[in-house]
Amino acid sequence: MQFETISVIGLGYIGLPTAAVFAARKKKVIGVDINQNAVDIINRGEIHIVEPDLDMVVHAAVTEGFLRATTTPEPADAFLIAVPTPFKDGHEPDLSYIESACRAIAPVLRRENLVILESTSPVGATEQMAQWLAEERPDLSFPQSAGEGADIRIAHCPERVLPGHVLQELVQNDRVIGGMTTRCSQAAVDLYKTFVQGDCVVTNARTAEMCKLTENSFRDVNIAFANELSVICDKLDINVWELIGLANRHPRVNILKPGPGVGGHCIAVDPWFIVSKTPEHADLIRTAREVNDRKPGWVIQKVKEAVAKRASARAGANGDVTIACLGLTFKADIDDVRESPALLIAMQLGEIFPGQVIAVEPNIVELPLPARGLLSLAPAEEALAVADVVLLLVDHKEFKALDLARLGADRLVDTRGVFA
Repeated sequence: MQFETISVIGLGYIGLPTAAVFAARKKKVIGVDINQNAVDIINRGEIHIVEPDLDMVVHAAVTEGFLRATTTPEPADAFLIAVPTPFKDGHEPDLSYIESACRAIAPVLRRENLVILESTSPVGATEQMAQWLAEERPDLSFPQSAGEGADIRIAHCPERVLPGHVLQELVQNDRVIGGMTTRCSQAAVDLYKTFVQGDCVVTNARTAEMCKLTENSFRDVNIAFANELSVICDKLDINVWELIGLANRHPRVNILKPGPGVGGHCIAVDPWFIVSKTPEHADLIRTAREVNDRKPGWVIQKVKEAVAKRASARAGANGDVTIACLGLTFKADIDDVRESPALLIAMQLGEIFPGQVIAVEPNIVELPLPARGLLSLAPAEEALAVADVVLLLVDHKEFKALDLARLGADRLVDTRGVFA
């Protein structure tokens, strides 16, 4: 199929880079987002997120007329939906953003259009998307009822990129293409081959949905092992970083590094999508999620102990102790705080020690809304000059360059093992 105009719904950490790489291949791209500020920034040829080299690609695409952002969907040959899929109370998937996107694009759909769901979703979400579209457009036929002869092609193609390397991985990584029919899959392959250099591997929609959830659940289970090991080693007075280094010398052992928890919109969320569908069978996946969700509480307890020691050494009270939290994002060298354990820990410390917590985050210019009133934001030099206890939460390159080892174990709580 020929795709001359492509619409990307959702211009966040996945949608905007995807729109940019299509535009870089001289395709006309219409980006759609409900955030007017993000739309205005993009139309100036600028970006509202942190991702290496993305600013140059977006600037070139906008300047050359291949990329334009708007808040209202317009007709196109293909529509890629890349909106958030959080969970509700009880870890139930929240598909309201996908539903809103479907109902927004439905009025401009035309025969032979391709609609791809890129958002990480629970099994069955692509079929649900087809149903929502069919409700809005009874004049068109969809794969659920019309099979190969449907007017609209629908597929699921989950992203699998690493923040900080998105532009390279969008192009180089293999893509799993899950069409609702054979024709749907082939249309999606034709679209992605516009820029994908890796293999486009075809399967059905449900398997494609489960594939992304499986990848992130596998990682979550392995991180949980490392995080649980760090808690055990702390109880046994063993340096977990040294232990992991020694164990990994075994040719078939590769233990990951522990941290303050697990964040981001994928690993911290996706396992629950599997649990929600098959709660009676997902014991290991649920337990791993619970282990990782408990880790921030363990870190907070370590900080409390450090604060008590500092107060005692100075013959003062806990209220006299200042805490510097280094890092708020969910991983190093990005600005993404979604599901960030670092942000959660800093905010909870701000509630426990009001007025005593300073946050240092070189990748953001202001605190996220929920953190305002609990934390103050300052440069590293300023925070370290007054801090009695330093909590390293994210191993940003700026923090690695600091001489924090001199603080000693009584003042430094290093959740990343940078100075262990």
